[in-house]
Amino acid sequence: MAQGHQASGIVAGRLPEEEIAANFSDLHAPYAPHEAAVAADRCYFCYDAPCTTACPTDIDIPLFIRQIQSGQPEGAARTILEQNILGGMCARVCPTETLCEEACVRETAEGKPVEIGRLQRYATDTLMAQGVHPFTRAAATGKRVAVVGAGPAGLSCAHRLAMLGHDVTVYDAKPKAGGLNEFGIAAYKSTDEFAAKEVDWLLQIGGIAIETGKALGAGLSLDGLSADHDAVFLSIGLGGVNALRVAGEDLPGARDAVDFIAELRQADDLGALPVGRNVVVIGGGMTAVDAAVQAKLLGAENVTIAYRRGREAMPASRFEQDLAASKGVKLMFNVMPVAIQGGDAVTGIELEYTEVVDGRVKGTGETVTLAADQVFKAIGQTLDGAPDGVALDGGKIAVTGAGRTSVAGVWAGGDCAAGGEDLTVTAVAEGRDAAMDIHSALMA
Repeated sequence: MAQGHQASGIVAGRLPEEEIAANFSDLHAPYAPHEAAVAADRCYFCYDAPCTTACPTDIDIPLFIRQIQSGQPEGAARTILEQNILGGMCARVCPTETLCEEACVRETAEGKPVEIGRLQRYATDTLMAQGVHPFTRAAATGKRVAVVGAGPAGLSCAHRLAMLGHDVTVYDAKPKAGGLNEFGIAAYKSTDEFAAKEVDWLLQIGGIAIETGKALGAGLSLDGLSADHDAVFLSIGLGGVNALRVAGEDLPGARDAVDFIAELRQADDLGALPVGRNVVVIGGGMTAVDAAVQAKLLGAENVTIAYRRGREAMPASRFEQDLAASKGVKLMFNVMPVAIQGGDAVTGIELEYTEVVDGRVKGTGETVTLAADQVFKAIGQTLDGAPDGVALDGGKIAVTGAGRTSVAGVWAGGDCAAGGEDLTVTAVAEGRDAAMDIHSALMA
């Protein structure tokens, strides 16, 4: 039983089954064909389009929108997938409001951008529904590559390598492939087992074997992988979670937000998932918002996000902040935890008001106590399990160029690698680019 379920205020079945089902339905309903046509008509098809520049995977956005406009969603999907093989998931989870759509000329002129994310989903969903894979595998090269981590970076790297004719084995510690797409994204963003279906679809390229339940240090070593393969790509993500370092954080009822989200994503019956009556989430990023909103959707009466800086510094986008507020989540800014209160279980949390002085957060001495029977910690994740001998930079794997590490024949990308934002779309780009660099090195 997961930590915290024993706490008296944390119970299952707070809402009727039908209400939970409605709460966790698709956040953005997919476009019907006529809706997609109308949305595509709003695009100016800019030359040197700022939306394309803003896309970490460099998708030719005006081209794919024009293809939708002309009634060719399958062609649009190919345009997307050539650059971003996980374009279906990115269409669902990408913070388009701070990337392509923020850069859209319509946004600048009217405050209403072309809905690029929903158009991307329309195109990729149309193609995937046909059960076809748009790419074919090149002739076998005889080269073997190990990919450690089956998240977005690893899957992107594996697909591109397989398409180029290499044989790839992907190892992952979890029982299922997908990484954060499978275990770390809010359920209302990825409905109907989409993450698993996308992995199955991606594997249609051939040449990729996935072995689950295997991690570095637990049956795998970098030296062993390097000896058995021509190249290795590390996409091990961030397995560690930062501690609050306050009294009471080990009490039943206090747990890591990432564990709660993973448990929710893998639950067969959301109504059977226990949740508190008064929930407090510590943090200000996407994980904090996802945990808070889903706690509310499960029936928690009072949910509060407590963030130590002001609204403008909050890592979660304004769209995500507004989404949380629209679901009834209270956002508190300039507060940090001092202690989690309770005896046998969490009963409250003491927060100290903060101020930012010379860029650093400092307590003011003024405190407030909130009732809480469940506290989620979402203050960032750390690299856990980096292999010995690989140089680090700021706590992540140091890389140069397209993901080359300090060890010859070993590349890295995704959240575990230094540089870049911790986004699905960025991870996909890093995996793709590393694959091209690996291919060049292997065929030299």
